[in-house]
Amino acid sequence: MSSISVVITCYNHARFLGEAIESALAQTPPPAEVIVVDDGSTDDSREVAARYPSVRCMTQTNAGVAVARNTGWRASRGEYVVFLDGDDRLVPGALDVGARCLDAHPECAFVFGRCQRIGADGARLALDPWTPVHHGHYRELLRDNYIWMPATVMYRRSALDAAGGFDPASDHACDYDLYLRVTARGPVLCHGEIVAEWRLHDANVSYDASVMLRSTLRTYRRQAMHVATDPDLREAYEAGRRFWADRYGNAAMDSLFASLRSGELRRVAAVTLTILRYSPRVVLGRALGRLTRLGRPLRTENADVPGDRR
Repeated sequence: MSSISVVITCYNHARFLGEAIESALAQTPPPAEVIVVDDGSTDDSREVAARYPSVRCMTQTNAGVAVARNTGWRASRGEYVVFLDGDDRLVPGALDVGARCLDAHPECAFVFGRCQRIGADGARLALDPWTPVHHGHYRELLRDNYIWMPATVMYRRSALDAAGGFDPASDHACDYDLYLRVTARGPVLCHGEIVAEWRLHDANVSYDASVMLRSTLRTYRRQAMHVATDPDLREAYEAGRRFWADRYGNAAMDSLFASLRSGELRRVAAVTLTILRYSPRVVLGRALGRLTRLGRPLRTENADVPGDRR
């Protein structure tokens, strides 16, 4: 079996990092190396990583998850690479599943499976419905990102080299951006096995809807030139753009109202600008909906009489 590197990136994940490291070290067969990249944490993340003598720990000034992942894989030497966030875990046998799949399909740039959500305490949550995709990955990824977390993917090193790794300009959507760039170039494969556990807790970046709105739509706009001449890809692109703008735009609007109620005026201003730039349709739709609700009391007392058409 080919050698495997596990790159664990963390930013203030000290309370979870030990579990992430141990989930990688406990794999059978074990990885060739485990590298922890601390992205300028202000908690005890470095001290936690130092408890594991076989783990290589690298530190950098806070530069974001894309830069941290690039630092890790460029320092690694395995033929295959898995990226694990410091608050998540690999399930037993995850590396074996991915490596055997890549070994059997040398044409594939990466292989991927699915994940199990867990709570902050590590307890498993209900398994979410997930439909595997086996064909047309670039087109289908334009519609929706069905690769839910980075640790479900095992990359071939040559594919990472060819793609140039993660793009820091894509911010917190850098994994999605890489999936799109890789699948636009060649084949990948879905094995469909549960290989990772995605921890939900109060500090998840993915919970910041305005950040995800900005990152995802920036990533999306970079695909416009690649789909312009293909009607099928263009249709998938437009459908996906609307999907992400509506999903994260509505969630960002909800967080905006919450910030208004709590008096966080600086955050209100920042979130408002993000929504207006990346999801103006949501703003218009919510405004029209509110005006409609406000207008209902203005109707006459006979408005609910059966047959009334006003």
